[in-house]
Amino acid sequence: MEAPIQHTLEVASRKILRPLVRILLRAGVPCGAFFEQVKRVYVEVGGAEFGVEGRNPSISRTAVITGLTRKDVSRLWKRPTETGEPVVERYNRAARVISGWVRDERFSDARGGPASLAFQVDPAASGASFSELVSLYSGDMPPRAVLDELIRVGAVAELKSGKLRLIERAYVPATGDQEKLTILGTDVAELLATIDHNLTSAPEGARFQRKVSYDNLPVECLASLQAEAATASQALLENLDRKMAALDRDASTEVAGTGRATASIGIYFYQDVTHDESEGA
Repeated sequence: MEAPIQHTLEVASRKILRPLVRILLRAGVPCGAFFEQVKRVYVEVGGAEFGVEGRNPSISRTAVITGLTRKDVSRLWKRPTETGEPVVERYNRAARVISGWVRDERFSDARGGPASLAFQVDPAASGASFSELVSLYSGDMPPRAVLDELIRVGAVAELKSGKLRLIERAYVPATGDQEKLTILGTDVAELLATIDHNLTSAPEGARFQRKVSYDNLPVECLASLQAEAATASQALLENLDRKMAALDRDASTEVAGTGRATASIGIYFYQDVTHDESEGA
């Protein structure tokens, strides 16, 4: 690798690692434990993606391209990879329930917004219920378990009438570090994978990756900027959610096509106050 590129990568890596290390230290994860995970990923990626075409990955080859010892590679190959799928699946199912509540007309009120729903409706009566919503959008998950989760994170409230009202139009865990850290692993990995794709693909094959950024804003404007960004971004994501749901074969069984593809669209807001109020005047 050319020296300027390697230096740029080193600087970029430190920028990526700074907020991650802050999270790790806050959780009491020492450097050695993190380095062990780094070595494991080097072995996984090196063995799976940088081998010799037509040959099975070997300990010696993986050790050469990763810079690790053969002993380390052999030890790490024997350890199963933990994926955290149960937490990811719970996150996805809860998000799908809220998405269906927001966009499915069967669960809308007269104004077109999410209706307040009874937990269950007598089979002889008419009207949609929360249990029906869960059945449609969360597979075989028990409706009570889904409701408890949505109440726990502050997305749903139970009214005095006994009906359930949607408070938040997106599933973002308000409590529970495990769920929040799962989102960290998933969302940051997807952004980095998109950047990696754009670094190695032709311009016409690049994926959308944009942001707007200014570095001399008054602190007083940040709250209104964040609120406006949240409102506009939520509207955009709900519109895209409707389009994607119409093409998803779990939600729309009549959709034809081959393979099983995953697509994600994410938006974030970042701010950092680094200057004294008197500066930039």
